[in-house]
Amino acid sequence: MNHARSEKTRTGGRRRRVRKKQKHEQGSAPTETTVGEDELKVAETRGGTTKVRAVSRSVASVATEDGVERADVEDVVENPSNPNYVRRNIVTKGAVVETSVGTARVTSRPGQDGQVNAELLE
Repeated sequence: MNHARSEKTRTGGRRRRVRKKQKHEQGSAPTETTVGEDELKVAETRGGTTKVRAVSRSVASVATEDGVERADVEDVVENPSNPNYVRRNIVTKGAVVETSVGTARVTSRPGQDGQVNAELLE
């Protein structure tokens, strides 16, 4: 339930915006991580901390039965968040990627974490 002020006045007229969004209230464009040569970008966040965003990545840490292996990411096979991401080779959490170890599902958020973690599929 939204407890914000009504967008209409008492008589049914449209209420005007009081102020514009503050810098900390603004969103940002999503970092669509692609498969390719490693490229990272540092984003400043509120409170003076930073986030490392992956613009493109070529390697992934893949969890296997033996442990964690470093594998080369070759291709995006499936992406339930957006079918167009498969064509554009964009890696997001939940995407199924083809690696040098085998097919793996991405468990991290590369646009937020700056790294690709995945688990091997049978």
